Amino acid sequence: MYDPASISSSNAALPARRGKHKIFIGMSPGVGKTYRMLEEGQQLKQDGVDVVIGLLETHGREETARMADGLELIPRKPVLWQGRTLSEMDAQAIIERRPQLILIDELAHTNVPGSAYEKRYQDVEVVLDAGIDVYSTVNIQHLESLNDLVHRISGVVVRERVPDRLLDEADEVVVVDVTPEMLQERLIEGKIYAPAKIDEALQNFFQRRNLVALRELALREVADNIEENGHDGHTQSYCNVHERILVCVSTYPSSIQLLRRGARIASQMNGRLFVLFVAHPRKFLSKEEALHIETCKQLCDEFEGEFLRVESEDVVRAIASVAAENHFSQIVLGETQRSRWQLLTQGSIVQRLMRALPSVDLHIIAAK
Repeated sequence: MYDPASISSSNAALPARRGKHKIFIGMSPGVGKTYRMLEEGQQLKQDGVDVVIGLLETHGREETARMADGLELIPRKPVLWQGRTLSEMDAQAIIERRPQLILIDELAHTNVPGSAYEKRYQDVEVVLDAGIDVYSTVNIQHLESLNDLVHRISGVVVRERVPDRLLDEADEVVVVDVTPEMLQERLIEGKIYAPAKIDEALQNFFQRRNLVALRELALREVADNIEENGHDGHTQSYCNVHERILVCVSTYPSSIQLLRRGARIASQMNGRLFVLFVAHPRKFLSKEEALHIETCKQLCDEFEGEFLRVESEDVVRAIASVAAENHFSQIVLGETQRSRWQLLTQGSIVQRLMRALPSVDLHIIAAK
């Protein structure tokens, strides 16, 4: 329950604590995340809490707009880009206004180039660091580690993503849930998209089978999050020591998918994530390959993992050595990319690792 007494009433003093973060998550647009956030904000305002809207996207939904009536709204900040004036949330104005609770829509939004931060969730973290409590919204498909799975389910590549740690670090996560049938009904009634987009949406993202799978994904993700956060400190420490997951990446594009899958495994096992790239000492990476490895490193950082890079002419020997030195309990590998001749002359990487590391579990992830 929200406790307004936990917030300092002084606007001038530095924050004594980080703000609390409550995230409203759903399976897709239109489930009612923003409405629910505003509804709770209105109730807290009636209870005497200083509630302000930092960023609201109604998408033309009249019911949502009406729910915001009476709540103060922080004006957006103009941003000049390519000769046009656009607008973004003004995090500094929020901090200067210093409400007890700020409502911020669409956590995964990408800011206009030239903004202080690339993503809105980064602005939210600045507001939290200032000691202001935040309510925010996000859809399940925007979680980084679920990107490939959502693509397989819906056929949609989600460009705007947030790191999974946001859910882990949140003080409360609430699933705003409706049935697929009710969501399709809202779509047909024009409560989600403009009439011109309805038929296309029903034939694509809003197909019933997609919604059923995404709903299950949202419910399971939050259930896993609650279970992980329910461990006491002793249990958490024990798991982190004993479950150390190593993801082996290469210059192949499928390494991104592999890394996301490994991060999911680490999260489900409540373990620590490591990512390894074995570079050949006498081979130089092309510009494209170097950029790909840098992307893997950045993704590893987003998952709060540790990136390891070693040089060796023997990939298997390098993996086995790193695994033994660091006491990894699980290794995540991609499907072999070797030719039949290489398999005959050099053997399978998986088979060699199984012989070298009999006590380590190997996860072989199929390539698309």
